[in-house]
Amino acid sequence: MEYDDLGLPVPVPDTVRRVVSLVPSLTEAVAATDESLLAGATNWCTHPPGLDVPRVRGTKNPDLELIRSLRPDIVLANFEENREPDLAALRESGIPVWTTVIRTVDEALRSLDRMLTVACRLPRPAWLDRAAEAWRAPAPAFAPARRAAIVVWRRPWMVVGRDTFTGDVLARLGVTNVFSGHPERYPKMPLDRIRETEPDLVVLPDEPYRFTEDDGPECFPGIPAALVSGRHLSWYGPSLIEAPGLLTGQLRDAKARSAG
Repeated sequence: MEYDDLGLPVPVPDTVRRVVSLVPSLTEAVAATDESLLAGATNWCTHPPGLDVPRVRGTKNPDLELIRSLRPDIVLANFEENREPDLAALRESGIPVWTTVIRTVDEALRSLDRMLTVACRLPRPAWLDRAAEAWRAPAPAFAPARRAAIVVWRRPWMVVGRDTFTGDVLARLGVTNVFSGHPERYPKMPLDRIRETEPDLVVLPDEPYRFTEDDGPECFPGIPAALVSGRHLSWYGPSLIEAPGLLTGQLRDAKARSAG
């Protein structure tokens, strides 16, 4: 018997041939290692482009009957992305479910290694070593660190709070989250309250809400706005390799626009 990141027992078969992934990051991680294992993925699993597998709806509303019909050897999930009642229903059907817990870069690297080598019975992939090396000592975008509000939604406004992978990624790149002490992980936050923190920077990713030059920065007059790749900011998988360099450039670009 194996145990997932929650410490739950998972009856992983000796050989895994069919995997259904309920998390875009995990789908990309499996595909980059052995795409032939993927027997199903969510509608939001956009990477790798052109992935041709049955789609099982979203992370929060998976089609359980379709998943059962795909006869997976294991289903991959995440404690934050997926609802426990859905995962419990799959377990009750006799389908092994492996749930990941990822709140930091270090957790991501450890969790992905266990998910791929234990839950999927694959060799450790070379791309995971490259990801670990990329995050060993990334060059920060700012020194000293900049205080930032990390905004992930509007109507209503939502920010990144405590204990998140996104917050840890930015902390490693010289950005301190002004809402890191909030009791919620993704609190709704009135716009005035965000402004009142007087951040040095506002970080606006292009997912889950697609902030753009014309949608978002105008709400924070006088504050540099960094428009960043949401996939590289919040996905844990092969995108970890490119993330430090790409995000550092996007964060520094905000500084350049402010100076101008």
